[in-house]
Amino acid sequence: MLNEQDISKFEQLIGYTFKNKDLIIQAFTHSSFVNEQKINKKPDYERLEFLGDAVLEMISSAFLFKKYPDKKEGEMSKIRASLVCEPALAFDSEQLELKNYIQLGKGEEATGGRNKDSIISDVMEAVIGALFLDGGIDEAKKFIDNYVLTNADSMQMFSDSKSILQELVQGESLGEIRYEICGESGPEHDKIFEVRVYVGDKNMGEGTGKTKKAAEQKAAYQALLVLKN
Repeated sequence: MLNEQDISKFEQLIGYTFKNKDLIIQAFTHSSFVNEQKINKKPDYERLEFLGDAVLEMISSAFLFKKYPDKKEGEMSKIRASLVCEPALAFDSEQLELKNYIQLGKGEEATGGRNKDSIISDVMEAVIGALFLDGGIDEAKKFIDNYVLTNADSMQMFSDSKSILQELVQGESLGEIRYEICGESGPEHDKIFEVRVYVGDKNMGEGTGKTKKAAEQKAAYQALLVLKN
């Protein structure tokens, strides 16, 4: 359960102090946690997620409109989709260790909910919604700029990292690409897969996901960051 110290730590990380602490607590509260409370039930994050999703779409759309004056609507829509997709937002959240703050019910916790991109990305959007309500559009934009749009160019690679990695490796004759499952966690019906990607004999990146394909995409993305740097 979240305490004052947890909230204070998160506020320090993002550089904003909430006037209404209930908003940020709500942003971290999954419905499974609420359902297990017998008294003093607090709301879950779903309404804040709804609001945050709209704010994120508006801010990211304005950012891309200014950044790419020559791109057509379809191109910008594709870039925006890769910026705000579940894997991208979950990846963005890692620098904040966001998943550590989520309040989950015991059942959801036991089935690996803390590592699900779907839940983590929802919480990212809920935090944006909470910031919008508590601090206005400027604070929400600051968070989005710092944690979602800082690497907009590289985030485009999330749309199909495996194909882009394949083209890059073949073009530069770097060797064969090999994906290897290095771990699994969670129950049979809700597994989390861990995958490493090798280029030649070199381990170039690792990724996790609810499917092997999702984990491979994340690993490929990590490899692309290494190769492009």
